[in-house]
Amino acid sequence: MPRPDESLPANGAVPESPPASTPGSTRPGPEPAASGWQTIARVLPHLWPRDQAWVRRRVVIAMLFLMVAKVVSVITPWFYKLAVDALTGEGATDPARVMAIGAIGLVVAYGLARLGAVAFQELRDAVFVRVGQRALRRLALDTFSHIHRLSMRYHISRRTGGLSRIIERGVKGVEFLLRFLLFSIGPLILELTLITLIFAFAFGWSYAAVVAVTIAIYVWFTFKVTEWRVKIRQEMNDQDTDANQKAVDSLLNYETVKYFNAEAREAARYDGAMRLYEAAAVKTGLSLSALNIGQTLIITLGLVAVMVMAAAGVQAGRLTVGDFVMVNAYMIQITMPLGFLGTVYREIRQALVDMGQMFGLLSQPAEVTDAPGAEPLAVQGGGIEFDAVRFSYDPSREILKGVSFRVEPGQTLALVGHSGSGKSTVARLLFRFYDVTGGSIRIDGQDIREVTQSSLHEAIGVVPQDTVLFNDTIRYNIAYGREDATDAAVIAAARAAKIHDFIESLPEGYETMVGERGLKLSGGEKQRVGIARTILKNPPILILDEATSALDTQTERSIQESLREMGQGRSVITIAHRLSTIAEADLILVMEAGRVIESGTHEELLARSARYAAMWAQQRAEEEEAA
Repeated sequence: MPRPDESLPANGAVPESPPASTPGSTRPGPEPAASGWQTIARVLPHLWPRDQAWVRRRVVIAMLFLMVAKVVSVITPWFYKLAVDALTGEGATDPARVMAIGAIGLVVAYGLARLGAVAFQELRDAVFVRVGQRALRRLALDTFSHIHRLSMRYHISRRTGGLSRIIERGVKGVEFLLRFLLFSIGPLILELTLITLIFAFAFGWSYAAVVAVTIAIYVWFTFKVTEWRVKIRQEMNDQDTDANQKAVDSLLNYETVKYFNAEAREAARYDGAMRLYEAAAVKTGLSLSALNIGQTLIITLGLVAVMVMAAAGVQAGRLTVGDFVMVNAYMIQITMPLGFLGTVYREIRQALVDMGQMFGLLSQPAEVTDAPGAEPLAVQGGGIEFDAVRFSYDPSREILKGVSFRVEPGQTLALVGHSGSGKSTVARLLFRFYDVTGGSIRIDGQDIREVTQSSLHEAIGVVPQDTVLFNDTIRYNIAYGREDATDAAVIAAARAAKIHDFIESLPEGYETMVGERGLKLSGGEKQRVGIARTILKNPPILILDEATSALDTQTERSIQESLREMGQGRSVITIAHRLSTIAEADLILVMEAGRVIESGTHEELLARSARYAAMWAQQRAEEEEAA
């Protein structure tokens, strides 16, 4: 996304820019967010972990370097003052040559002090960088792992880009917050306090009062304006996210846009979002200018007031020219950290918001969890039993209404019925994407709620209607079925899925990149890669969720052969749209409105001349008409 052109202001404040646009980003929905203090409380343990002494040592050493840097920074103007006094001869009784040598030495000392202040700050950063990066990595991993633990219900109500943006912003805020809480706010207060005390004891409390009042007004003004600007910045972030959402939705649906000749419509939709972003960005730029002007005015008035007092002191003989120069140096030294105060405060506020969203996400409970003391699933033959299973995605609408059936070990069960009858829900419940609201599901007599999810998922292989592949090589996508698979095992699985010859015909063979979501392969080729992946997993239970319904008849027949071979010796639940593909199933269940209304073999169901027979006749007529 474009960014407002915010040049560096005279007072040294660093202008902000909106977060970088990330492909795949979309507007996240409302997330429960942790409060600012809760966020800080969750971050601080990463600065002082009980079980890692090396982290605590690095924090202590970094703080020592910081203290030395601040002390050196505060005394640096004294060398400048003494050098000026030595050169002007004020307060000196030594011969001119001695005064010249002393001035040169003081100038060198001034240079070394400036170098030391910077050097100790860099040493501080070098010591601390590993602490910050460690915290960033651990929080990112915790968040990523937690998202994978969340239920299917959560993920279908969220957009992946929105989750990605929450993680991206939150993780970036971690290091910023750690660094600036530790190295900016406290040290800034320390430095301003020391300089105010120096003014009090070196020049008088009247000077200290002017400096203190200037700092107080500057801080008050900066915080007030920044609070206002945070709201504008949030609006700009929201518009940035919305524009990203529209752009990514359009690009992901590129073919649909082309089919409906909607390029101009999509451009107008995107431009509408960008127009709102532009307005918010303009507000952000104008508010930054107002902040910079106000900060410069306040600090300049304070600087002029103190310099006028010092000039009067020099004229009256109470102060030397070196004192006058030192007053100016200290006021300039105050200006620099104060110049960053608005930026630091705003970024800390924004970091707390971003991290609050991330920690709010971490607080989301996992709907499906392992029961206390859950044991691994022990698969004997792979027998599956649904016992009066009830389930609803929404309490107001029940999807399954007391479904019961049994799949004997090695049997193939087919589920048929119109869309919305509950067929795919059966598969999702067996895989335990959701927990049943009534009844139970058992595998070899073990309630799946009483076994570990990992062992359950290991025992079940799924070939979905639309196989989605990772944007990696064909080898990687097949090998995804088993983490420790050898090349020989991958090739054997590809042969079993009857895709090996096709892969070998490609210029790069198994190293061919499949593109995002596997779009470089045809539907049949993707399905065969998915079948090979599942063959490699070698599960005792297999779910075929309308695995060929999106394919043409010729490709479907070819893949059906691979599916039949893969189902040999396994318990199979196949969800079918075309009844001809499940005619050989050991048991067919006809579902309607969440209930099983018929069951039997293909021949038995045809002989009853009921719902299944009607569906069969209708599909046969459609196929003959198409032929």
